Amino acid sequence: MDSSDLLRAVFVLIPMILSLTVHEFSHAWMAFRLGDDTAARMGRLTLNPVAHIDPIGTLLIPMVGLVSGVPFFGWAKPVPVSPVNYTRKLRMRTADILVSAAGPVSNLLFAAVMVGLLAVVGQAALPDIVAGTRNLHVAAVRLMGWTLVINLGLFVFNLIPVPPLDGSHVLAGLLPDRHRGVMEFISRYSFVLFILILFLGGRYIGAAVEWLMSGFSALVGFDLWLTLMGA
Repeated sequence: MDSSDLLRAVFVLIPMILSLTVHEFSHAWMAFRLGDDTAARMGRLTLNPVAHIDPIGTLLIPMVGLVSGVPFFGWAKPVPVSPVNYTRKLRMRTADILVSAAGPVSNLLFAAVMVGLLAVVGQAALPDIVAGTRNLHVAAVRLMGWTLVINLGLFVFNLIPVPPLDGSHVLAGLLPDRHRGVMEFISRYSFVLFILILFLGGRYIGAAVEWLMSGFSALVGFDLWLTLMGA
């Protein structure tokens, strides 16, 4: 791994670890708010990344992807929940939707925060980024740019309604009982579907991220993809 690969690893892995931490913390926080303290008792109701890192999914797989140049993804340790502990003020199905959706929604909100920060500090760094200048301002903007892209990717990816992704729980909670067979079919072939998504769905996930990035770029008045140049 040369210096450019190492720099790229820093710019990608740090935002990924932070983004996955926020994602899992949000699951734990929502479950706790709804009466389930399982994750809290296991030390997962925290923004400390150490509590959520999976050595393979959070570190090894992304590193291999970065070095090999192939598309990659990552995951953290899933937050444990016990639906039987959810408040009786809500239907269990509704509570499960809220807990499941909390992760992807947190990534979208994290992305929105990065857009706001880049709107303030990003444009000033663009001349240095385009010129290939290296300074702390450029490094900070690149970190924010990668954080934005990774959070959008996690938002889109996790809403796919295939187990074990969060979108499968959301869909299961929204489907009427007469259509429960849909989730049974998806669950039966979830492994195959998940592998197909990993190998064939990248272009569609990427297209969704590009669409979101275009919308945010129009909002702030400059191309946010430029914040990733050189990294």
